[in-house]
Amino acid sequence: MSHRSARTKSNQRCGPMIESSRQRTIVVVPAYNEQEALPAVLRQLSDTVSDLDVVVVDDGSTDETASVARDAGVRVVVLPFNLGIGGALRAGYRYAVDNGYSRAVQFDGDGQHRADQIGALTAALDAGADMAVGSRFLEGDYGVGRSRALAMWVLRVGVRVITGQSFSDTSSGFRAIGGQLLEVFAHEYPVDYMDSVETLVEACRRGYTVVEVPALMNQRAGGVPSQRPLRLAYHYARLMVALLGASRRRPRS
Repeated sequence: MSHRSARTKSNQRCGPMIESSRQRTIVVVPAYNEQEALPAVLRQLSDTVSDLDVVVVDDGSTDETASVARDAGVRVVVLPFNLGIGGALRAGYRYAVDNGYSRAVQFDGDGQHRADQIGALTAALDAGADMAVGSRFLEGDYGVGRSRALAMWVLRVGVRVITGQSFSDTSSGFRAIGGQLLEVFAHEYPVDYMDSVETLVEACRRGYTVVEVPALMNQRAGGVPSQRPLRLAYHYARLMVALLGASRRRPRS
């Protein structure tokens, strides 16, 4: 794989730059039991970025998530059982590639992400990035609990050690992906929890250009949190072991 190099600018980057232009973009919304928050999320997308297509990936919900999405007139992919956020995103990215989209924006169905911030992500792709990550902590005042803040700090240190780059929000799920990296994610996106950190590391290790941009976000509007505290702690520990192991492997091209 070859990429064109470019100078590093003020925001954090991994790997060289590639040329980019205006391309077909779809918003991928993974959703599990989000019937409460999803209507407002889809209205917001329709009102703010009406020029972008939207696909909701119903991750085996037991409520009316799929029906809510259909009623809103957006595309819907229904998974027969719950795969988790990673599996839902892989399905969404696969849908994007199979239907001729060259860029995708990952957008949560729980109301945390703001449609008016999507432009900052797509602008980063226009400037040549392969992946743009929206950070909650570069601007604004997004509060998190003490235990989660500590876990996030550990992940930031781990990612910096492995990739050589610093990111303020390694677990942010508000992202835009384009080009060859979208093809990779359509087939190889990790299905385990904390997929956001693993894909950040893997994209950097493969030599793709990853940038971080400021993004204002809301607190969760509804639905069910993906993990409880003890399970979350387990996944953070598992992820650190996986990342340390990955740092010793040669990156795939």
